[in-house]
Amino acid sequence: MKILITGATGLVGSTVARQFLAENHTVFALFRPGSDRSLLADIENKIQWVEGDVLDISFLEKYIEDVDYVVHTAAVVSFVPRDRKMMYKVNMEGTANVVNACLKYGIKKLCHVSSIAALGRPDSRKIIGGQDLVIDEEQRWEESPENSEYAKSKHLAELEVWRGMAEGLNAVIVNPTLILGEGDWSKSSTQIFRYVYQEKPFYTEGIANYVDVQDVARAVVQLLFSDIAGERFLLNAGSISYQSLFNTIADAMGKKRPSFKVGPGLAAIIWRVEAVRTWLMGTKPLITKETAQSSARRFRYDNGKIKKTIGFEFQPIEKTIARVSESLVGKI
Repeated sequence: MKILITGATGLVGSTVARQFLAENHTVFALFRPGSDRSLLADIENKIQWVEGDVLDISFLEKYIEDVDYVVHTAAVVSFVPRDRKMMYKVNMEGTANVVNACLKYGIKKLCHVSSIAALGRPDSRKIIGGQDLVIDEEQRWEESPENSEYAKSKHLAELEVWRGMAEGLNAVIVNPTLILGEGDWSKSSTQIFRYVYQEKPFYTEGIANYVDVQDVARAVVQLLFSDIAGERFLLNAGSISYQSLFNTIADAMGKKRPSFKVGPGLAAIIWRVEAVRTWLMGTKPLITKETAQSSARRFRYDNGKIKKTIGFEFQPIEKTIARVSESLVGKI
């Protein structure tokens, strides 16, 4: 089969590409000019590279016309205010372009790799204090100060996919939680491993919901080639406290465990200091108001639907962290 992957140079897109290649499919990898293709460097000669942008509808149509399936992973992930305009444009308009091109040429199926953020978070004032809130696929978006601008952009992107389904598009959506994998540890969620490797002393309270990038790729492939359509699936292997997550990574890397808990008060100070520092230096902050707030919440995500529907099983976090840590440390 011929499969086009948008955002193929990213953590999820590159892992999905490997999965398809392992099953002898032809992979067309969409990448933007100047993109870092290092995550696929060892197999780049096995991939049909397509240089372009999801914001260029005529370009998309040219390539989608000749493929059987599309996996849409391209997105801007940012919690920095100056990135918001482009983030909304790429995440919403780019997804609309992909959907429209898929509709026009009647592809067999689209898998939209969304985010757990797209489900939104209930207003914290509605949550009973001291209790964890469990969210599943039935969660409906509601306006709340808990929703980041990134979450809003991904929600709007999903609406484009649901609109496409209403117009006859054969599609499925996956919503991964915190993705752990062998990416560039200066980017995305893989930064957590660099943070612990550098023996930073702080950890935040709250719960991390996580999933192995390899599990995300396996779920994408299984759902894409299944008869399932018009559905969404949460991809979450489990929940773990940030302290336990950081400790497990530290142990795997042979580093000192973080020992100082950052409460809401200190977190509020840190993100403000970080905002000033990065404004002066012209760089992106490691901690923002939105990330500081979200890390303190106690949300859990139910993975029962995908386990029941296709018999899917997730890898244990110890195995994931051991593999990723070994890979990252080996590249230093």
